[in-house]
Amino acid sequence: MIRFKHIAAAALITFSSFSAFAQGEKNNWYFGKGAGIIFENGTPTATSSRLFTEEGSSSLSDKDGNLLLYTNGITVWNREHKVMPNGNGLMGGKSSTQSALILPKPGSETIYYIFTTDIQAQSNGLRYSVVDMSKDNGNGDIVTRNNFVIAPATEKLTAVRHSNGRDWWVLAHRWNSNGYMAYLVDAEGVATQPVMSMVGIVHGGPNRKAIGYLVPSPDGTRLAAALWNDDSSFEILKFDRSTGKISDPVHLKGFSQAYGVAFSPDGSKVYGTVNNGEMNKAQIVQFDLRAGSADAIAKSAVVVGTSGSPSLGALQVGPDGKIYVARKDNYYLGVINKPNATGKASEYVDNGFHLGKQKSDLGLPNFPQGLSRPRIN
Repeated sequence: MIRFKHIAAAALITFSSFSAFAQGEKNNWYFGKGAGIIFENGTPTATSSRLFTEEGSSSLSDKDGNLLLYTNGITVWNREHKVMPNGNGLMGGKSSTQSALILPKPGSETIYYIFTTDIQAQSNGLRYSVVDMSKDNGNGDIVTRNNFVIAPATEKLTAVRHSNGRDWWVLAHRWNSNGYMAYLVDAEGVATQPVMSMVGIVHGGPNRKAIGYLVPSPDGTRLAAALWNDDSSFEILKFDRSTGKISDPVHLKGFSQAYGVAFSPDGSKVYGTVNNGEMNKAQIVQFDLRAGSADAIAKSAVVVGTSGSPSLGALQVGPDGKIYVARKDNYYLGVINKPNATGKASEYVDNGFHLGKQKSDLGLPNFPQGLSRPRIN
């Protein structure tokens, strides 16, 4: 009977993962040096765009996979790849790790928020702009820009769906602090005060230490962060989707120039990119969260891929369940074909996806957890 329950739970997880991949909100990716990918029925096809960025970007489509908008945190383009009215001058940084994040406003079918982060904890900090997609014949218009949230903050920016299935937690990190911030976003707008969690190590010192991704697990109950510098590390933490509190940090030390991070689709593995400060030493490391204790998770670290590129950047799960890996200044993305598998059975391919005539840089599009709109009863 116990075994049956385990099988049923596994089946539920598999079904939930499949359902998530079947949604179209993440079907259009724009990133790097005019690069892009369109996923149709789970199959990726290279395309191009107007967007150029060294690192962060964000894009959003409707549930049927039709493009709505995309941005590098400075300029916003509409579905026709034209700059939106008032779509210039956002205060993100094109060399900020997670320079932008697009969120639909709870309770609205037409209003979207674009959150932005400045480069390396500079004075523009964390801000948000508001898009009304009902304007400009349905192509969208920026109706307010650069609303101040907090400064200084690191380049980390993500969001998790609230446990109520409707609202959001926007997550960021204070600079020169161990404070994670969770801002509630609901039908009333963006909260002015965050839920603060003073947990884990201090993100501070030389400004380059503000670099690195923050991402949620597929179910939103865990977070993983990369802390970039010459002797850097990863953090894995628990997240309470009801309260916004972050707890139980696991510190994974000694991974120089840690940058990208991603969970496997089943949530059992964490992958990180490590650049080591040396030519042709960029690697992908896997951690097994099922190993048990914090020490066991640290000891589970295994290099699953070494790149021909000197620098690896973002990791992002695609609608096809594979993890795509940004290779700086390259016509190819790396691909982890079986990210739920342990060790090298995950099958990393360095020249995994050809971008055509465009090149990748360090970033891939930033998406929130739980993006698919909840069903309105």
